[in-house]
Amino acid sequence: MSPTVLDLSEVTFRRAGNQILHGIDLTVREGEHWALLGPNGAGKSTVLSFCGAQVHPTSGTVDVLGRRLGRVDVQELRRDIGHVNPRHPLQSALTVRQVVLTGITGTIELPMRWTATPTQEQRADELIAEVGLSHRRDARWPNLSQGERGRALIARALLAEPRLLLLDEPTTGLDVAAREQLLSVLDRLAHTAPEVASVLVTHHLEELPTTTTHALLLAHGRVVTAGPVGEAVTTEMITQTFEHPIEVDRDGGRWRARALPPARLHSA
Repeated sequence: MSPTVLDLSEVTFRRAGNQILHGIDLTVREGEHWALLGPNGAGKSTVLSFCGAQVHPTSGTVDVLGRRLGRVDVQELRRDIGHVNPRHPLQSALTVRQVVLTGITGTIELPMRWTATPTQEQRADELIAEVGLSHRRDARWPNLSQGERGRALIARALLAEPRLLLLDEPTTGLDVAAREQLLSVLDRLAHTAPEVASVLVTHHLEELPTTTTHALLLAHGRVVTAGPVGEAVTTEMITQTFEHPIEVDRDGGRWRARALPPARLHSA
């Protein structure tokens, strides 16, 4: 059995007196690619914040890469976690290459008086090529499309050689072509970095990479179901999670969802 990368056990979370999560269990192993699915407000981003050692639970335990939150230096732990957030708060006009190199420093901006080694620069260029941005290596951040930014952030996350990759709605704001380019990059990761585990947050089935192995469905801060993606992402489970009759099918490894008339739901 592959080593455990993430282990959340009976996790609850309260904020300002409100119960956000209720007894969440999640185990992610090396090489697995999980999707966190659910409607807005279900608690997906909160769960992801535990995975990224950004937030501590109110109760329960969270072990990330074999280290328990509350007993570990989270700054050190976060260096082993790659985080792709399409709302990356960069303000400077860094080039694609410079943005990717901040994956080494774990910062948003390039630190003053810090210089990458030739080996680090070479690896950055290799990752830029892997995400299809070699021709844009010297382009400035403000001049990149949202899709190009997303691919640059994936390269940035991978430069630090993380064991865990977290993707928070990575296709937000992308048109169809840019979405497909980014999903192709994620699918390739399963082959170029087979030991890396990933957790992707979305509420659109069409945004799941074909290499997704498992899914956790959340509603009202509770787990509806969790397990292999083919068993978790079904018409019955998606309908229950989103509280609306939704028919689910799969074609060529990609998922599709459409409204299901109530009469068909009852006969399914």
